[in-house]
Amino acid sequence: MQAVRLTENGHFGLAEVARPEPGPGEILVRVEACGICGSDRHMVRGEYPTSRPVTLGHEFAGRIEQVGAGVTRLAAGDRVTGDPNIACGTCPACRAGRVNLCETLSAIGVNQDGGFADYLVMPEIQAYKLPEGMKAEHGAFCEPLACCLHGLDVARIAPGMRVAVLGGGVIGLLMVQLARLAGAADVTLVTRQAARRSLALAVGATTAFDPGAADPVAALTAPEGAAPGGFDVVLECAGVAATFTQSLALVRRGGTVVVFGVMPAGETVPVTPFDLLVREVRLEGAYLNPMTHGRAVAMIASGVLALDPLISRRIPLKDVAETVLAPPAPGEIKVVAVPGLG
Repeated sequence: MQAVRLTENGHFGLAEVARPEPGPGEILVRVEACGICGSDRHMVRGEYPTSRPVTLGHEFAGRIEQVGAGVTRLAAGDRVTGDPNIACGTCPACRAGRVNLCETLSAIGVNQDGGFADYLVMPEIQAYKLPEGMKAEHGAFCEPLACCLHGLDVARIAPGMRVAVLGGGVIGLLMVQLARLAGAADVTLVTRQAARRSLALAVGATTAFDPGAADPVAALTAPEGAAPGGFDVVLECAGVAATFTQSLALVRRGGTVVVFGVMPAGETVPVTPFDLLVREVRLEGAYLNPMTHGRAVAMIASGVLALDPLISRRIPLKDVAETVLAPPAPGEIKVVAVPGLG
């Protein structure tokens, strides 16, 4: 079968490998769609820890081809998506219910072979059944949406709040929709790309701001701005130092900043602790998708989210490496790999 393999930093390409066999408690999934994530680019560049060699791809959906011994909840023919993050269940973090902070966390598409392939093997316990009529590409959105749902849980957005979302990629555009569904009265998306600003307004943002045209802090928190005095919640979804710094300046006194975007491991950003103290800013991280994958499946199945406008391209496996190794194209949101396409 074909798989897109990472062997060392910058060495990422299509290879012929043996089709895996499911062991006890495992299922063999024929991949129907797998989304390309910004984290995949970090992994290829060595900015996010991963095993080598490994088949990347952690946002996947497909159909079960074969089940291993002891699999009872699912059967061949079922359509599934997978929570890629495998926790031990016994360390202190797991026993406290914080499985995303597991001491030995392992992930499909990061530490073991993932969805940029014709087939993958995964534990049955990580699989979530999909409705038969759900688009495969929508099933591949379950993992990023599950992470966003955890971010919203951390943010504690309440009806009537003013929310800023920094970053107009797929995560930012999902966060815009979730914030509005949570009852936010004003949701402002901040991004330099005009196409993404237009799309944000189409999927529910009340304001879309270009930080290249004016200082977002001065413009948005001014008396005549979208959030006079600052936003109740700022969701940093870009994963760059500049937007992290902006998020701390955009939040109101007593407000919340959620760090969601992934910056390269080891990158540092200056912070003024006295400012956080006297304004009593709540600075939180939101990592992965602890116990939110099932909620993501249900939410996508309900049809309340606009997902098709977020899909920029569908590509075959042979184009995955070139796409990941290149910067995202202007206006591009989500590229989905479809094994067998083309």
